[in-house]
Amino acid sequence: MEYRAISAILSFPVLPSNSYTLIAHFTRNIEGNSAGSLSRDDTALYAMSRGESKLRMIVQATMVGLALFLLASLPVQAEEVRLNSIGVRGGPTGGSPIGDLETQYFKEYDLMANWLLPWGWYSESGWGVGSRLMGSVGAMTASGDTAFVSTVLPGIVLGKKDGWLSLEFGAGGAILSQQHFAHQNVGGLFQLVADMAIRAKVYGGLGVGYWFHHMSDAGLYGEDAHGTDFHMIEVSYRF
Repeated sequence: MEYRAISAILSFPVLPSNSYTLIAHFTRNIEGNSAGSLSRDDTALYAMSRGESKLRMIVQATMVGLALFLLASLPVQAEEVRLNSIGVRGGPTGGSPIGDLETQYFKEYDLMANWLLPWGWYSESGWGVGSRLMGSVGAMTASGDTAFVSTVLPGIVLGKKDGWLSLEFGAGGAILSQQHFAHQNVGGLFQLVADMAIRAKVYGGLGVGYWFHHMSDAGLYGEDAHGTDFHMIEVSYRF
């Protein structure tokens, strides 16, 4: 079922491809003429084509993000792997030991899910090390701009096997729907992600956590791009 859903998402028809042709044509027109020499129809069509192109990019990135999120859920069918928790998290950018990366203020909000993987070791007391796979879909906002974002991160879990308290480290990738914001260029639509989390159960299956969430292009798109460091609070339910 998951494979059919992923196939449908990746083949979902999006906006017409001639948007990019229109943009190229009218960009050349604008570059070759003064603003006053452009006709009202040319200006309106140029603005419309830019809007269509941006919407096309958002739809495509969202579809790819959902596909990644579904791919992350495929291991649930294996007996050794189980869904551990679902939740929401959110928070702003801020200072970090990595350095002052972002050039403007961002916020990110996610729906997230964690699966426990079969690799790990625990002592008789219940303390040890395990492995997990985390997937998320959400949005990143800054100065009125909103980018859809999806992440997939495998990682390791240090702590109690029952999830009472854990320290987690993960690394993986993210897909964004845009890379240019009002005061910052993040480089490209694909980003590398690393995170560290402190998570705990508080009552029954209810859990809370703190995430340090780093995202950047790691130099893949040149030296002009800047990364982001988020401080996020999680509220989750553990099964």
